[in-house]
Amino acid sequence: MVFALVAALGYGLSDFVGGLASRRTHVLRVVLVTYPVGLAGLLLAAPFAGGQLGGVDLVIAMIAGAANGLAIIWFYSALATGPMNVVSPLTALLVAGLPLIFGLVTGESLGAIAIGGALLAVIAVVLVSREERTAVDEAGPVRFTARVGWLTVGSGAAFAVYFVLLDQLPADSGLWPLVVSRGTATALVLAAALVGGQFRIPERSAIALTITAGLLDAVCNTAFLLALRTGLLAVVSVLTSLYPAATVLMARLVLGERTGRVQRVGLALAAVSVTLIAGGSAAA
Repeated sequence: MVFALVAALGYGLSDFVGGLASRRTHVLRVVLVTYPVGLAGLLLAAPFAGGQLGGVDLVIAMIAGAANGLAIIWFYSALATGPMNVVSPLTALLVAGLPLIFGLVTGESLGAIAIGGALLAVIAVVLVSREERTAVDEAGPVRFTARVGWLTVGSGAAFAVYFVLLDQLPADSGLWPLVVSRGTATALVLAAALVGGQFRIPERSAIALTITAGLLDAVCNTAFLLALRTGLLAVVSVLTSLYPAATVLMARLVLGERTGRVQRVGLALAAVSVTLIAGGSAAA
């Protein structure tokens, strides 16, 4: 559970720093740096962790990476063309809920208190992810079209597939599943940046932020993998999905951004859900 919370904190911080960078340059230029930097960090750490990966497991890791890469591309495309206050919470619901359902259906056992905490956490994720009406929404005809809907559902489902597939890989494979999956995702992101005409280094003011986001990404992915190896997918996926809470809190503390009433309720529910999951897991 501790590793899952560390992963959630890391993802939240990475998103916050990456979000700051995205205010200064195109988002594809941000991931053009963060993904390779994260991959480099994992490559440096992997030999010290030992393990090996091959055969079917190698293919699974590559599919997981492809799912992660597509998820990022589809998610940002949905945010760019649809209402953020709908796209973000719907994606969060799928990311938190689908692995939870998969874990329970495939035989993972949780106590009633832990299940209640997990369901409460899913609600908290949706509430925290819901943004107040944004400038994009106020600017005019930004609608939740069929295309935006498919992109949103596709990104949430793809993130969930990434979670589930990583959980299927052997515990003695070290960090190599992350290296392979991140390498595949990086290739997709680079291709998307090239096709989108954004295959350029970010502006100088965003370089330090993008590198920091990439290093944080390597840390939180490592924590997430360790969480999967020491806990249940149903619990780990939900706790990790609480990462928007860290992003919202950082925006509040560092930038002084206003926290909406719905988000404050979500933050409170997140705290309660973690307590319930911890107590329920310990009792089980």
